[in-house]
Amino acid sequence: MGKTELKLEIDADLLARAEAAGIPQARVLEAELRHALEMASKYSFGEAARRQAADPDGAAAQAKQWAEENAEAIESYRKRIDEFGVFGEDLRRW
Repeated sequence: MGKTELKLEIDADLLARAEAAGIPQARVLEAELRHALEMASKYSFGEAARRQAADPDGAAAQAKQWAEENAEAIESYRKRIDEFGVFGEDLRRW
């Protein structure tokens, strides 16, 4: 796969911070373009862009998945707190 030169405009401060942090801009751009193409295959491009802008890292979906995967442990923890209380609760003065 060949490479092509790309000219674009970007926020100068953002670029300077990325360079200072050692972030490889070309790799990041390629990764984000791949992600956008993947999203575009699932949704219309406008919908993919809207979803990306609303939740850039997919945090909501990741949080929901984590909660579903750990529902049993969360319920067990809640029951334990209901039964025994929170550690140190007897020492609180407020």
